[in-house]
Amino acid sequence: MFIDPLKATLFEVLLNRRSRRVGLGMSIPAGPLQYTGQRAPIPLTEDEEAALAFAACGVTGYALADLSYGANEGGGMLAGRLGRTVASPDAVNTGSVLVTNDRGTWLLKRPQDFAPAEFLELVRLARKGAFSEIYKRSRIQLSANRTAPPVDPGHNFSINRWSLYAPGTTYFLPIIETTALTINALLELFGEDMGVFLRDERAWFRAAGVGRFARSRGGHLYDEPRDLRSATIQMMESSLLESMATEHGMVLQNLALMTEALGLGGFPNFARHEFSWFKAAGFRMQSMGASRYAGAPRLLATLSRWLGKDPMLEYPVGLEQDNRLLLQPFCPPYYKSMEDAVLAFVQGKFGKDGAYRGGIQQSAWSESASGTADIPGPSAATVQATVAYCDYVFRRYGRFPAYTAPFRTIIGFQVCRVDVDFYDRFYEPGTLPDYVRACTERSLRS
Repeated sequence: MFIDPLKATLFEVLLNRRSRRVGLGMSIPAGPLQYTGQRAPIPLTEDEEAALAFAACGVTGYALADLSYGANEGGGMLAGRLGRTVASPDAVNTGSVLVTNDRGTWLLKRPQDFAPAEFLELVRLARKGAFSEIYKRSRIQLSANRTAPPVDPGHNFSINRWSLYAPGTTYFLPIIETTALTINALLELFGEDMGVFLRDERAWFRAAGVGRFARSRGGHLYDEPRDLRSATIQMMESSLLESMATEHGMVLQNLALMTEALGLGGFPNFARHEFSWFKAAGFRMQSMGASRYAGAPRLLATLSRWLGKDPMLEYPVGLEQDNRLLLQPFCPPYYKSMEDAVLAFVQGKFGKDGAYRGGIQQSAWSESASGTADIPGPSAATVQATVAYCDYVFRRYGRFPAYTAPFRTIIGFQVCRVDVDFYDRFYEPGTLPDYVRACTERSLRS
């Protein structure tokens, strides 16, 4: 039986939001809450999953893009026009969501993965509350089975091992694509207005491929440390990863709030691993020696391999299915070089059909065509500096970005149908809201 989440008030949901981990069919093996469930698991309905999927990443319309687009005003940093239920840095929409349960595994499309006509239809359906129809149109099935990595300590913390991926549960995994936002930020950092000079802290703080653009050599980047416009690769990438993590966090918060509104149980779970989730989901994988990741000199790298002290590191580079690219980063092997990747990204914003040129028709602006040709794109020097930096990182460290793979996971969210008997046995009366109790009881009757 589907509970209409539109009837839940925001205050009620915020007030009662809790992690409830014990679902029907689960058991706690030891400790003061040791428990063996007496009821069989009951999976979520497709309607319930659809409402959760919409909360996590549903398409809701065009971004307002209400910025200043004059020269050196930064408005052109916005990368897209498409909006959804969670905000995204620069409207890049870096996050995808994987959904897996006992019936299979699906990838939910990002806004940019839809054709313009599809996007508008999804917005229309969203305003009607037609979540199940949106869910059917938005998902791509990857497998007919539940996808999950191992639960041993090498892949996860032990705290939730007893309940992870249990029958009847549905697991939502946000996945971050790192290359698009990184390139977009670099185009701003290397612009004449900001002129940030990046150094490589793993190479004695030498210029990270952008030495010829330094002001001391007649360029436009501020390489004098006293100008306070210098940064390191790690500083820059860490800042961007924190920014991407805010989008990831909003997905998790929306999932938690919708879980509460539906009367279900659920909790966030650590899912940070370099490769296990991606291998389970069928991503294209690559590997490199630890010496390459560290940027070690050739002699030291050779010695490490000879001594057997250069372990291989696996990482994901993309997701493909039946010769169809589902998730493609802006880096090799999907581009011949980092130069090609950067130029493709710039074209996506300022090319003939880019977001700031012909593609501006897909926006909330009432006079979208007027004046868009005057919105400045990055200068040739800015693009060249971005290419030089990206090429340096890829050549020296074997991937882009340097410190993280093109895709990463942090935290997932598992949803279940609450075992009311457990909470009645171990918790004070009134701990479970009536609507949570009603959701389980309704499912048991149906």
